[in-house]
Parts: sequence; structure tokens; C-alpha cells
Amino acid sequence: MRTETADKIDPVIEKAIYEAVKGEPLARTLGMKLLDLGAGFSKVEMPYDPESMANIYERAHGGAIFSLIDEAFETASQTCGTIAVALNINVTYISSPSEPMTLYAEATEISGSRKTASYDIKVIEKTGRLVATCQAVAYRTGKPLPFV
Repeated sequence: MRTETADKIDPVIEKAIYEAVKGEPLARTLGMKLLDLGAGFSKVEMPYDPESMANIYERAHGGAIFSLIDEAFETASQTCGTIAVALNINVTYISSPSEPMTLYAEATEISGSRKTASYDIKVIEKTGRLVATCQAVAYRTGKPLPFV
């Protein structure tokens, strides 16, 4: 599905990214699904299950939330058609889901050049409550995506 605000990308690259996420071991393990993809944009969902994703305080483990953020960042930053890798990721955890629910991460490119791109990423609950925010910077290697 495509949002009205997501610019279109090369359909070959789009299909390849969707297929790569379906086959990615961590995404499969955590039940992540790529819902939307556009130029510099990605929306990913993940079911949150406190039985397997809670920390020692019985709250959502930061690593689980970070994994969802990273999946949205990874897919949004690859839409230019070349390999992009993380240079910096700064996460602010705001709230914690305490019961099973679906979480969503949206990554949006806010600036970009030939070599770097900056992203704003938000994680929200299905109800719309904000769980985390993130500012991330990617380095664009210029190398073609190996899975295209």
C-alpha cells in the first residue's frame, strides 16, 4: 500500500526491498512487516508481545523497539537504490507498551545528499500513542543493492 505523501521509487527496487524484508532473519523472527515504501520513506509494523519482548522491569525492551526503528531506517535509506549504512542513530524512548499490541515505525528522510541522508523516525502504538522518536544519519556508499 502507498500513502499519498510517499513519492514513488523504481518499481524494481521497491519489489526487491519488500522481498528482502520478507527473507530477513531478524524481521521474520520479530514478525516485522514492511507496510509502505516510497522515496526516503518506510512504514514497518511489529507485534509487541510482553512475553518475549519485555525487559527485567516487565516493560518493553529497548532492543525490541530499536529493532523496529532500525528496520524502518534500513528500508527507507535503501530506496535510493544503493547501499546505505548507519552512521548515527539517536533514540529517545518516551513510553512503553505493557500489553500485546501492534507497533509501527515510520522513517522519513528529512535531508539528503549524494553521500549522506538524515531521517526522522517515530514509533507509535496502534492507538497513536508515541513510544519513541529517533534521529538517524545514513552513509550512502554508492554501491548497488546486492539483492536487486
